[in-house]
Amino acid sequence: MPSILIVDDEEDIRELISVNLAREEAYSIIEASDGLDALKKAKRHLPDLIILDLMLPEMDGYTVHKQLRKDAQTRHIPVIMLTARGKLEERIAGLESGADDYMTKPFSPKELVLRVRNLIRRSVSKESESVVAAGPFRLDKNSLKLFMEEEEIDLTSTEFKLLLCLIESPGVIQERADLLQKVWGYSDMIQTRTLDTHIKRLREKLGTNGNSIETVRGVGYRISG
Repeated sequence: MPSILIVDDEEDIRELISVNLAREEAYSIIEASDGLDALKKAKRHLPDLIILDLMLPEMDGYTVHKQLRKDAQTRHIPVIMLTARGKLEERIAGLESGADDYMTKPFSPKELVLRVRNLIRRSVSKESESVVAAGPFRLDKNSLKLFMEEEEIDLTSTEFKLLLCLIESPGVIQERADLLQKVWGYSDMIQTRTLDTHIKRLREKLGTNGNSIETVRGVGYRISG
C-alpha cells in the first residue's frame, strides 16, 4: 500500500485531501501540520509521495523541500507543492527547485488524486529500473545501497560500483583495465594493487557470498552467473 505524507497547517485541507485519496485508492496516509514535523515524519516513514504546502509554521515548504533533497534517504521521494501562491514566477520557482508537480489553491481534489496516482506510478517504474537483483544481491543504484538476503551491507561508493560492474555482466570476465576505467576512471592500464585490495575487502564484506567473485589469473575478475 503506497504511503502519502500530507503536509499542511490547515486541518480541513489535510482532511479534504485524505478523504479524496482514500475514496479513489488504498493509500496509507501520514499527516504533518508544520515543516519540522514534516521532515521528521518523512525520514521516519519514507513515504512514496509528499504533498507539501509552502506556507508552513516552524519551517516553510521551500526549506523543507530543500532539506528533503539534501538527504539521501528522502532525495528521491516525489513532491507535489500545494500552495495559494499562484503567480507564474512562483510556480516556475517551485518547479525549478526540483518539485515534481505544483498545484495552487483552491484546487480540484479529483485532479490532485490523478496527479498523485500518475506520480506514484512513474516513481515505481523508475525505482524498478534503478534496482539490480542477482542471486542473494539487491543493489539500489539511487541510494548506492546493497541488500544481501534483505540485510543491508555497508559498502563504500567505490565498492558498490565495483560490485555493480560485476553483477551487471554475470559470468563474463571483466578485464582489469576495464574495471579500472569503469570504477576509477583510469584511461590506461596502470600497475596498481587498488583493484585487488578493493576486491579483497568486498569479498570480506560479502561473507560466504564473496566466493562468487572469481579471480581469473592474468585477466581480471568475474562473478558467477
